[in-house]
Formats: sequence, structure tokens, C-alpha cells
Amino acid sequence: MQRRQGRVNAGLLLLLYQISQVGLQNIPSVTLGVLVLNIVFFLNPVRPLPEVCISVNEGFYRKNWQRLLLSPVHHADDWHLYYNMMSMLWKGIMLEKKLKSIWFAYIIAVFSVLTGVVYMVLEFMLVKVLGDPSYEMNCAVGFSGVLFALKVLNNHYNPGRVSSVLGLQIPSKYACWVELVAIYLISPGTSFAGHMAGILVGLMYTMGPLKKIMKACAGGISSFTDPARPRDYYSDYYGYPGYQYRTPRNYYDYTGGLTEEEQLERAVLNSLNERDYGGATYNNDRRPYGFWFPPEQHSEGERRRQRLRRFERR
Repeated sequence: MQRRQGRVNAGLLLLLYQISQVGLQNIPSVTLGVLVLNIVFFLNPVRPLPEVCISVNEGFYRKNWQRLLLSPVHHADDWHLYYNMMSMLWKGIMLEKKLKSIWFAYIIAVFSVLTGVVYMVLEFMLVKVLGDPSYEMNCAVGFSGVLFALKVLNNHYNPGRVSSVLGLQIPSKYACWVELVAIYLISPGTSFAGHMAGILVGLMYTMGPLKKIMKACAGGISSFTDPARPRDYYSDYYGYPGYQYRTPRNYYDYTGGLTEEEQLERAVLNSLNERDYGGATYNNDRRPYGFWFPPEQHSEGERRRQRLRRFERR
């Protein structure tokens, strides 16, 4: 806490107040864990900031790969922590409920590392394009790169919304790009490449191969599925004691390939037949949803005997 002695951390106090206003019970577990982790490392940093920040020089040339894990959870000051964690609070509440906790934790872990990797790639490209080796020394800390990636996910899963950026109404799918430029213009000391790295990682997940790669790496662990995509109602199995039945997969199977007029006619015939059979099924056969077809037609005398048997059972 050397760099924080002798001053009141107003940003930290305000963050704790905001969390208390939301209520710990209303914050999903992984989101709360990320908040606590960042606050703990702010109060008790593992190392001084120059020894945890990520750069091309430190991460690539000197092979200090542990900085990919340390740099996202360390912040320059209390207001840096406040703005990042308030953004994490609201994004986390929305995304974790949608993605479920295990997958969301997986995303946070992958994004934290991958954002640092993409950041180094961008800075290395600037060195080559501009011929300025100083970009190799640019060292970044903070969770904001991950937050930009989560912003892309949030806009992807909630399309059609409008965001307000500096009073301007911007379609959500473009909001992250407008914010990227706006933040850099308002606060030139922020890492433009770090924020852009987050956007690119988010796009790699929503539009690129990253999600498929993550699923493949997760292997056969059933908990590591992507719950954001709605499950197909007609592709599940529904179990009953001693019985398992699978519903049809498509509309053609569901309707038996009949037109609307034929469906109506068949529904009337099925209703009449059910009354004739007393509403019972035979040989423990369960009828599928949709339209079923009687196995055979009975004579009038047979139908009469079936009605008599039905009344006798009553």
C-alpha cells in the first residue's frame, strides 16, 4: 500500500458504497468474485505497477508471461479501479445471468489473457509500421481491455439497442468504437491499443473462431456449454417412468406433411376416434404430439361393441 498512504481512496469508498446499494445478494458469484479480486489487489498489490504491467518488451522479449495474469487485476489509482469495477458490475450482472456462471468465469479467464496478447501484437505492429521502438515500452495495467471485450458480447446478445455516448445516441453495435475514440480524446493517457485489443477479442468471440476454440478446449465437460444460445425445444428428450420419448425435430414431422385444411380434417377425425376408443391408448403406445393416424378402420359392429365395453367399464 506504499503508493496509497496518506490519502483517502475516495474512488474505492464510492465503489464499496455502490456495491452495497446493489446488494451482495443481487450480484452473481463470478461477478462478485472479480470485484473482490480487483479490490484486494488494489489494496495489496503483488508488486509495484512497473513490475506487473504488460508490454512488448516485458511480455514478449523478456518472457515475463505472468504479467498477462497480473496486469488486468492491478489499477493505477482508486478512480481507475472505480470506473472499471462499476462497468464490470453492470456488465457482469447482465452477462453472467445470460451465460451462466461457469461459462462466464471461463470467458473472463480467457479474455484476461488474450487481451494482453492482442495488445502486444498491436503495439508490435505499431513499431513496425511507424518505425518507432518506443511502442515496445508502452506498459498497460487495468481491467478495461476485458471490459471492452465484454461490451462487445453484451451488445451481441442484446441487439437493436441504442447507447448514449457523450450525449449522442449511437446504435449499440457501434458504441464500443465511439467510446474507444471518445475515451482517448478525453483522457489521452489511457491505452488506446489496450482498449482496441478488448474490442478485437470480443469480435473474435462473437464473429470469429474463438468461441468454437473455447468449446473444443473445454472438451466434454457438460457444464462448459454456451447457454446464451436458446435450446431447441423440439430436440430434447422428455423422460417418464419406464418410458422415454423424443419429440419431432421439424415442422414437417410435427404436422405429418399435411396442409392446414388436411390438419383440421385429421384433428376432427382424431377427436372422434378418441371418443370411440374411450380416450384410451392400446399396447401402452404413447401418441406423438401433432397428428396421429389410426392403424386401421373398424366396422360399425366393432365400434358398437367397443362403446358397450366402454360403458361396462364405467
